[in-house]
Amino acid sequence: MKYTYVTVPSGEKITLGNDGTLQVPDNPIIPYIEGDGTGIDIWKASVRVFDAAVGKAYGGSKKISWMEVYAGEKPFNRFRDEMGNKAWLPDETVLAFKEFMVGIKGPLTTPIGGGIRSLNVALRQMLDLYTCLRPIRYFQGVPTPVKKPEDVDMVIFRENCEDIYAGIEWMTGTAECDKVINFLINEMGVSKIRFPDSSSIGIKPISRCGSERLIRAAIQYALEHKRKSVTIVHKGNIMKFTEGAFKDWGYALAISEFREKVVTERESWIITNQDRNSELSIEENARMIDPGYDMMSPHQQDGIRTEVKAALQLLPTHGNGQLKKLLMIKDTIADITLQQVLTRAKEFDVVATMNLEGDFLSDALAAQVGGIGIAPGANINYVTGHAIFEATHGTAPKYANLDKVNPGSVILSGVMMLEYLGWQEAADIIVKTLDKTIGQKRVTYDFERMMQGATLLSCSGFADALIENM
Repeated sequence: MKYTYVTVPSGEKITLGNDGTLQVPDNPIIPYIEGDGTGIDIWKASVRVFDAAVGKAYGGSKKISWMEVYAGEKPFNRFRDEMGNKAWLPDETVLAFKEFMVGIKGPLTTPIGGGIRSLNVALRQMLDLYTCLRPIRYFQGVPTPVKKPEDVDMVIFRENCEDIYAGIEWMTGTAECDKVINFLINEMGVSKIRFPDSSSIGIKPISRCGSERLIRAAIQYALEHKRKSVTIVHKGNIMKFTEGAFKDWGYALAISEFREKVVTERESWIITNQDRNSELSIEENARMIDPGYDMMSPHQQDGIRTEVKAALQLLPTHGNGQLKKLLMIKDTIADITLQQVLTRAKEFDVVATMNLEGDFLSDALAAQVGGIGIAPGANINYVTGHAIFEATHGTAPKYANLDKVNPGSVILSGVMMLEYLGWQEAADIIVKTLDKTIGQKRVTYDFERMMQGATLLSCSGFADALIENM
């Protein structure tokens, strides 16, 4: 298509092949948004690192053609007279990401007052980027508040379009909110709204389709990257028909679509028990996996025995230790997860969760390895191939144009983008260079103030050091 505000550089489009895989040319056109506040400094530093790594890896045979597109304060200040509030996120920007498939962005300001409430959320929803992908790992030497940050090596698959991000809510005192409350009380028989006259109301949709595509992507990623487990994190003990269903749909999908490649945690208990003692009865095995078995109702006991019988059917393919080679599917409650990622970090690998829990968990884990300043992120639709890689931190306007802040989040998001393109060699160069540079204690102010004997670098100076170390 023709663009009014965007200049399309020479290069080729990324496309999706008939087999569902990305077709990446040697000179792909990649849309980028430099971002607001510190985004300008960060982008200038990061793009030099990306270009240097691609040049180093491929000797000029591959090159990214960068195409600036607009969102945030920059287009609002330039185009608001002709676009109004649409200038925060011009239509051309969304169309460019759709047409060119893969893009990257810095942090964006959330508009105050009218218009789009969050540009990041708007882009995810408009492009149906249903997976928020957040890999969390430690770089040696980064100051952190925990004793063993090196134990953290997790990949978070956070659902991006449902749950609280659907934004379905009504403010107390409005006619709409009163209508919803009256419907809940008078039509649905809801009696648990303690203060109906002063309650705002929100609705969180969790769908089977949305849950399955997110968990499917997590399992496929874990298998492709030879990870050990996928943990479904939820609050299903309280919200049984939303978060509990998310868990149940996840297990059902894992078993129906990946049966030969996965084992559930409870199946592993049953099969291991039988491997250790082939003479175990169904009931004895049931008691071993559920210590409260004898206090259950007959109906509940029958359900446990049925579960044991089903698992024992897997002995030919999963027994005799064969399950150790398979991907483990398990689940855990959200609140205990936030404790166990601190106390038992090695037990978590790939995590699949909903929006709110994923938000908390991603940032908490980032703190364990040094903060969101070096935490990458991506928003991906694995079906259409569309993806936007992004900084996970805010705009920090008080540091804007000071050439001061850490560009690590965008740089590592670029690493994820290069991996997504299949340019693993360039991605590996950046990761190794980050390890080396931080190991040399050549860092920006956020790390320098917490590291003894460190050399303070500017944002651009940190990029210079990375390039020098390639």
